[in-house]
Amino acid sequence: MKSYLSILLLACVGTVAAQEVVVLDSTDVFFRHIELKQVVVTGPTGAVKMEDMSMPAAVIDRNELRMAAATNIIDAVSKLPGLSQVTTGGGIAKPVIRGLGYNRVVVVADGVRQEGQQWGDEHGVEIDANAVSSVEVLKGPASLLYGSDALAGVLKLNTDPVVPLDKIRLNVNTEYQTNNGLFNYSLNFGGNKQGLAWNIRYGDKMAHAYKTPIDGYVPNSQFREPALSGMMGVNRSWGHTRLTGSYFHLTPSIAEGERDPMTGELEQPYIDTKTYHHGLPYQQVYHYKAVLDNAFHVGDGKLNAVLAYQQNRRQEFEEPDEYGLYLKLHTVNYNIHYVTRRLSGDWRITGGVNGMWQRSVNEGDEYLIPDYNLFDFGAFATTTANIGRWALNGGIRFDNRHLNSHELMDDGELRFEAFKRDFSGFTASIGAVWHANDHLDLRANAARGFRAPNISELASNGVHEGSLRYEVGNQELKPEFSLQFDLGAEFTASWIDAQLSLFSNRIDNYIFIHRTGEVIDDDFMTFCYDSGDAQLLGGEVALDIHPWHFLHLGTNFSMVNAVQLHQPDESKYLPFTPAPRWQTDVKWEILHDGRVLNNAFVSLGVDYNFKQEHYYCADDTETATPAYCLLNAAIGTDIMCKGKRVACLSITGTNLTNKAYQSHLSRLKYTDINPVTGRQGVLNMGRNIIFKLTFPLEF
Repeated sequence: MKSYLSILLLACVGTVAAQEVVVLDSTDVFFRHIELKQVVVTGPTGAVKMEDMSMPAAVIDRNELRMAAATNIIDAVSKLPGLSQVTTGGGIAKPVIRGLGYNRVVVVADGVRQEGQQWGDEHGVEIDANAVSSVEVLKGPASLLYGSDALAGVLKLNTDPVVPLDKIRLNVNTEYQTNNGLFNYSLNFGGNKQGLAWNIRYGDKMAHAYKTPIDGYVPNSQFREPALSGMMGVNRSWGHTRLTGSYFHLTPSIAEGERDPMTGELEQPYIDTKTYHHGLPYQQVYHYKAVLDNAFHVGDGKLNAVLAYQQNRRQEFEEPDEYGLYLKLHTVNYNIHYVTRRLSGDWRITGGVNGMWQRSVNEGDEYLIPDYNLFDFGAFATTTANIGRWALNGGIRFDNRHLNSHELMDDGELRFEAFKRDFSGFTASIGAVWHANDHLDLRANAARGFRAPNISELASNGVHEGSLRYEVGNQELKPEFSLQFDLGAEFTASWIDAQLSLFSNRIDNYIFIHRTGEVIDDDFMTFCYDSGDAQLLGGEVALDIHPWHFLHLGTNFSMVNAVQLHQPDESKYLPFTPAPRWQTDVKWEILHDGRVLNNAFVSLGVDYNFKQEHYYCADDTETATPAYCLLNAAIGTDIMCKGKRVACLSITGTNLTNKAYQSHLSRLKYTDINPVTGRQGVLNMGRNIIFKLTFPLEF
């Protein structure tokens, strides 16, 4: 722990860092410290300017997403300091914020929280990355606005903004990746005629098995991902009404990492490792969503009313066209709140209610969780103020979640018993930003978070095929409550930006899963859920030096030390904690305002992940992960014609040295042991070159 903190402090005073660059105009690049004064994000007390945020936050804009070397939206976001991802092969990723993931991170898309099967390792986020125009990341408890599950923070995925009045836009995006043969395309058509706005998008993504430096192609790691979405809305002086609908279909094959007992090679369930057709086993994941978003100017404020319906279907196939596990989840989201305009003394108040109703049913003949009904209700009030050089915010919230789990008989035996649980909690947040001068901002925030146990933690009883384990729930679990303190400083000048963010997070009744010696199924390890008190300490430091407008030198360091209090050494550290990470890069902006090429650049980056020695080793739940270093590079430009941008081209290379490595949060790290080499699990992706071409047209 001391060594990590030393690295953090050294990075603060003596290194350079890659910062989140927010680009408001596609043809002009502004320095981040100037941009932040104009960027508005959704913080724990509502919409505020980035410079007035007391909690650490980051924004990724469309151009950065366009340049990201990733296979899904979570993969793209995980490159930010303090963020990482739990992965199962190349197609499934789950966000982790400062060492906390799964149901502790709320993902918001189309204005509502995304509800799928986010409690499981092999359940990704059902979002079309092509439809995301920007991402807001809030690091820390955000229960005030989102209720239970926002204990670690929020990823807010913003879709395409409404096209300006009397404009029509057409975008065509294409992408190809060499390692897994990923082919991705997206067609987008939107317009705004006299306040009547619309937007339609269709895309498809497919990839064959990905390749590692040692084992070659990883059998059954291919996936396919078509998606369709549409929006129709009316913008008037009284406000707006918008109806959004989306369809998402992911077909990931499940890589199990089985090896030949004699040669140690990965077993091939089929001959063609470059097939785009699913293998066995595989999943079919469907997500349907409809959102009615309304905003009305009422009195001196605005009334927002959002109602949504989501349906998530997850089918698991071990035989062709014959599913075993089939979970169908229905969710109704509601959110009604009123935001006042600035009152006397420059205060603004927000108050409202939100929550959801859920029903989950089993429609297969294999079971992991029982059928259940859930009703969630929360009421909140927040306030913000700007007084002199101070930006103040605070709020309070009450949540209640009722869970009714149903009995289920399997072949005449009781598989799940019926039970009911109620979880309630008060949460609060208070923070301040002091704009000491035009160059220095100091931030402080204290927040209490709340999270109710999910159905898997309480009642699971079955096999997780994708995570290769048998899981057993615990009905005695209590809700988690956290108390997090954040301190931050930001210095900006004409040639340097510097940020330091430190946090301390104490969580009571922290729920985690660990391996046991019990054998329920001979083919799978048995894992059960337990809880204890936890303490997480860490932070991020970042610097960006730009001595000239065309040259950026940067580096950042992030780490978290997560321990379970009052435990012996073998169970001291929390499972699934990311290793400390140091990133550095150099970016040279070659050309601006060219007649044919514009905003041309080249960049070179290094991503170094330290050895993770802080792991939960009781019952061989986890193992240490060696350090590794990845070399990346990119080149890109806009292509101009008669003063207008007609295309955007970028080429990005990741893991250019073809380094053989395993991420500590890869679930394939714990598959079969190679009997020849003694190495366990499947490696992460080797060298990959990504080509992206976009055609943005406006009429």
